[in-house]
Amino acid sequence: MTQAASRYHRIVVKLSGEALMGGGDYGIDPAILKRIAGELQAIAQMGVQLAVVIGGGNIFRGAGLARAGMDRVAADHMGMLATVMNALAMQDALESLGMHARVMSAIRINEVCEDYIRRRAMRHLEKGRVAIFAAGTGNPFFTTDTAAALRAIEIDADVLIKATKVDGVFSDDPLRNPGAQRYARLTFDKVLADKLNVMDATAIVMCRDNRLPLRVFNLNNAGDLTRMVRGEEVGTLVTCE
Repeated sequence: MTQAASRYHRIVVKLSGEALMGGGDYGIDPAILKRIAGELQAIAQMGVQLAVVIGGGNIFRGAGLARAGMDRVAADHMGMLATVMNALAMQDALESLGMHARVMSAIRINEVCEDYIRRRAMRHLEKGRVAIFAAGTGNPFFTTDTAAALRAIEIDADVLIKATKVDGVFSDDPLRNPGAQRYARLTFDKVLADKLNVMDATAIVMCRDNRLPLRVFNLNNAGDLTRMVRGEEVGTLVTCE
């Protein structure tokens, strides 16, 4: 495929840690990891510069333990380490397909991955390598959604793509309310005003204030990510207007 096959030049894909579990309750499902890596490979082969941010909820969720009484800063640091584990797994899956990938961490773990340095990240992307951004922002109290928005803005991505378990953004939880309306397009202000469950409010405000489009799609629909990058109307598009 050629660059002309893609709508975008540079993108950031945000994956939840839970997306890697498959049908399990914990950890990483190798089959799911391989499928996602295959879709990311298909995007990269279009000539798209690709960065990925992965959460850590399949291994450890800092906010949950903080609510149970653990110190929030310690819990969030543990959650950051979980995202590094997922990022290393994704790097391995991509490299097994013959791709070049680099894990870049917001906290220093030089023995296993690189530090996140913006200029170095840009260079990896320009060289055709997949950049996998781990450890969130490196700060407690910030989610990996916010990290994805921040990194997308920093590297001047054309779009932030958020993977979910449903077919876009809905007026209500479609798993509980079959009558929930799916939006094809909506604004960041409506997401905030209606408290729609897309990303946390900090991430939404960052996208809005920096005019970074957000696309939301169902990761469970094989091929939807590739179709979206090609320009098909998949999922929900969130913009400023």
